[in-house]
Amino acid sequence: MLDDALADAETVLAATLRKGRFWEGVADLSINDQQRTILNRLLNGFEGKLTTTKWARITKCSQDTALRDITALISQGVLVQDPAGGRSSSYSLRAD
Repeated sequence: MLDDALADAETVLAATLRKGRFWEGVADLSINDQQRTILNRLLNGFEGKLTTTKWARITKCSQDTALRDITALISQGVLVQDPAGGRSSSYSLRAD
């Protein structure tokens, strides 16, 4: 049980450190509340693919606003568009 507890603690610590490094890395960028909400969800293990529709639903904004927020984060190097494009466009955090 002690080994399991230590492994769990290491997992939590690694995730916390990763989040801290991420937020330090984007501290100089202009990030609005909606973007911050989605980025936190992505850092916490977002289930499925992030699309403009999901962004709009989660943040209760229009799809146009969701696309503008996503485009801004892509241009700042925070998000990347996944390989599948077109109607199935999805987005992920940029890998370090």
